[in-house]
Amino acid sequence: MQSLSTHSKNDVRAPETPAAVFENEYTRLRRIEKRIYSDEELTRLPVIGAGHPHYGEWKSRRQSCKRLINYLKKKQSKRSVSLGQAEINPLLILEVGCGNGWLSHRLSELPGTRVTGLDINQTELDQASRVFAGIKGLKFIAGDICSSKIIEERFDLIIFAASIQYFPSFKDTIQQSLRLLNSGGEVHILDTHFYLPGELPEARRRTLEYYRQLGFAEMANHYFHRDINELSAFGYLFLYRPSSFHSFFYRSTNPFPWISIKNEIE
Repeated sequence: MQSLSTHSKNDVRAPETPAAVFENEYTRLRRIEKRIYSDEELTRLPVIGAGHPHYGEWKSRRQSCKRLINYLKKKQSKRSVSLGQAEINPLLILEVGCGNGWLSHRLSELPGTRVTGLDINQTELDQASRVFAGIKGLKFIAGDICSSKIIEERFDLIIFAASIQYFPSFKDTIQQSLRLLNSGGEVHILDTHFYLPGELPEARRRTLEYYRQLGFAEMANHYFHRDINELSAFGYLFLYRPSSFHSFFYRSTNPFPWISIKNEIE
């Protein structure tokens, strides 16, 4: 029986790398979760229609995005005063795990910033590069935080927005981030839950069950629940901590803390 393959017997195809296999599975999962957005939707994020299945999540993202932008505006103002000049050096920002680039895009709209979005997911990066092409002070790079494409650069802020949970070692990731900062630079962690040690087993069980129900049980091995005690290795500060007080007085529905870790070298 003749083979249906269009390739010759001598055509040996290179096997997919583990990274490529992971990206394919991750992208399939994102589609099932309805987290792959059209180009038009992407340009509007974090604003999305009330009928979208992740509307509540994006409402929280809008709040954290707004807080971050206000923080950066104040930081720019302080830099301008301290330097005593109208024109200051741009604020260099790296977003690690930028995905489709929506937050990097919003940060690049702030005058006086240069933003780099970094991710290993080429599919979403391709969309980001296409949708936000030509925007001054915004670029996207494929790779991780140890990539040769990024390791020689230095930044004033490094941001992990809903991404630090995908890194196996919190300590190694933050230490590498601190090495990429200018003196006085800051790492910011947003939209990620930090658990008390006793909460971790149940959180891991829920995550595994969630992925199993979607048919992607293996993905649970790539999701790392963050222990609040992991922060103790660094000098950290809560810039926002969810509480009933914040929810009542500031109408905040964001359940995640906003954490800043500063480069100790001044």
